[in-house]
Amino acid sequence: MEHLELFFKSIFIDNMVFATFLGMCSYLAVSKKVATAVGLGAAVIFVLAVTVPLNWLLDQYILQDGALAWLGEEYAQYDLSFLSFIMFIATIATMVQLVEIIVEKFSPSLYNSLGIFLPLIAVNCAILGGSLFMQSREIPTLGLSLTYGVGSGIGWFLAILAIAAIREKIRYSSVPPALRGLGITFIITGLMAIGFMSFGGMLTGGDEEKKEEKPVTEVAIKKKIEKTSAKEMVAENTNIN
Repeated sequence: MEHLELFFKSIFIDNMVFATFLGMCSYLAVSKKVATAVGLGAAVIFVLAVTVPLNWLLDQYILQDGALAWLGEEYAQYDLSFLSFIMFIATIATMVQLVEIIVEKFSPSLYNSLGIFLPLIAVNCAILGGSLFMQSREIPTLGLSLTYGVGSGIGWFLAILAIAAIREKIRYSSVPPALRGLGITFIITGLMAIGFMSFGGMLTGGDEEKKEEKPVTEVAIKKKIEKTSAKEMVAENTNIN
C-alpha cells in the first residue's frame, strides 16, 4: 500500500512539471510533436528509475553523517553531505550518456530529432530534483526510492505527452496572433497545473480520525430533564409576572 500511495502521489500530486515546474526547458522545447515527446519522456523515466535508487544508496552509505560507519568506527564521524550535488550529478551524467548511446544505436531518427536536448537531460532540473526530493523527504528504503523514481518519471512523461498532443491540435486552431507559440503553451500549462491540483485530496481521505460519540447514560438523561423543567418553571413565572 505504501508503494502504491507513493507511486500515485509522485505522478499526480507531486508532478515534476505541474507541481514544482521542474524540467520546463525540455518540456517546452521538445513538446511540438508527440513522437519526440514520447522518446524524451521514455528517456526521462529510465534515467529517473535508475539514478534515484543509485543516489539513495550513495546517500545512505556514503554521504550522510555517519554513513561510513560500515567501514569502521574511525570513519563514523565523517559527514560527506556537502558532496551530494557532485555525486548525484555524476550518477545522472553517467546514465544519460548510456541512454544517448542506446538511442543513437537503435533509433537514429529519434536521436536526431531530440538533438541537444537528449544530452541536456544530465542537467535537467527534474532529474536532479528527483534525487534531491528523495533525500529531503528521507525515503526509508531502496524499493520506495525506485517507486518514487519511476512515478516521477511517468509524471513528467504524462505532462510532456499531454502538452505535445494539445500543441499538435491547436496548430490548426485560430489562436490569437499575440498568443501563438509559447504564449498559448504557458496558458495551457497553467490550466493543466490547476487541474492537477485537484488530485491533492486524492490520498488525504480518511486522515481525520472520526470522533467517537459518547454514550448517553441515565444520569445525563436525568440532568437534561431537570434542566428542561427548570427552564419551563422560569418561563411560567415570567408569564405570571
